[in-house]
Amino acid sequence: MTASKPKVLLAYSGGLDTSVILKWLSEKGYDVVAFCANVGQHEEDFSAIQAKAVSCGASKCIVSDLRKDFVDNYVFEAIKTNAIYEGRYLLGTSIARPCIAKEMIRIANEEGCSYIAHGATGKGNDQVRFEMCCQALSPTIQCVAPWRDAEFIESFKGRSDLLAYCTKHSIPVDAKPKANYSIDENLFHTSYESGMLEDAMCGPDESMFKMTTSPKTAPDAGEIVEIEFVQGIPTKITNKTDGTEITDSLELFLYCNKIAGKHGVGRIDIVENRFVGIKSRGVYETPGGTLLRAAHMDLEGITMDREVKRITEGLSAEFARLCYNGFWFAPEMELIRHSITFSQRDVTGLVKLELYKGNVTVMGRSSPKALYNADLASMDQEGGGEAFDYNPADANGFIRINAVRLKTYAALRAKDA
Repeated sequence: MTASKPKVLLAYSGGLDTSVILKWLSEKGYDVVAFCANVGQHEEDFSAIQAKAVSCGASKCIVSDLRKDFVDNYVFEAIKTNAIYEGRYLLGTSIARPCIAKEMIRIANEEGCSYIAHGATGKGNDQVRFEMCCQALSPTIQCVAPWRDAEFIESFKGRSDLLAYCTKHSIPVDAKPKANYSIDENLFHTSYESGMLEDAMCGPDESMFKMTTSPKTAPDAGEIVEIEFVQGIPTKITNKTDGTEITDSLELFLYCNKIAGKHGVGRIDIVENRFVGIKSRGVYETPGGTLLRAAHMDLEGITMDREVKRITEGLSAEFARLCYNGFWFAPEMELIRHSITFSQRDVTGLVKLELYKGNVTVMGRSSPKALYNADLASMDQEGGGEAFDYNPADANGFIRINAVRLKTYAALRAKDA
């Protein structure tokens, strides 16, 4: 009686690399179950991907529609936190990996797979994200990473070796010319890197963009939208120009992408620091995320206490760092997410914004939970009503007390001079 083959769940895209990996794993004696996550890739033919996976040697190919889960439990979590990595990157790739990894582990358990495999490169962040998330969810799972395997790397030193292997094993290859850059896409963003973009002085080609119109050719008339939040989560968008109203979370986010992309919102071109220690140049477009983040941050301004805001800014930066580095399911991330959720208790209300040629401009905001008091803030009125009893003369002592350490420091510097 022959022993059963070890079973591996392969994160499969249908592209050149993962198709070669699938066949290679089969030749190495694995029973390969292919897995494809639908997180909103543009114009993807999942039926064709399933057929190709089986033709390459997979015992089956499972496609999971994770779009709503992705929006509800990952994208909106990032919006609620105002997450941004190194002050610029909205984490479009990073935020998708824990969503995919969680489903991978669910399917691996369901299918009896002891291994997971992926096609992430040995120089990138995704290898860390996938494996860290998977191991956090299933401590006994083992990983096969071909692009870190000496035998695999020796066999496939470049694209020509991969194509030759496909020819040998009758693996169909996309006949379309390959773009001179790599693309990662989901409903949150599209990213472009590698190839010609490795030259930090080489600007992106306008033809590459999928989600956004160039600000130069965007409509000459702006468009006004109102976005409503409940405890930090977007719940409704209203287009004040044409009357469109949407409340379903997935449809709301897709509409944000559409309307912001139409006006050229959400493009960036950056060099960032990968977790593995390498600097990487990336071009990103995140239209809906850029719009919602701007609205959410503005609403916090009217509803959130000053000191709570100061603390959550630090938590937001740490959330972004942990997400980027693959620690979504770490205990420290759990602490941050619970803290952020607590901070959002009163972040409820409406923000009015205009979209125009790459810009998101806040035009107004309102909230039943507002801490803003027009009478208290007014320069034309003393005090702020009996409840506040604000006396401008009290600022004399306030300033004197806060200046004590400044005077002490200045005296020391004068003594040293």
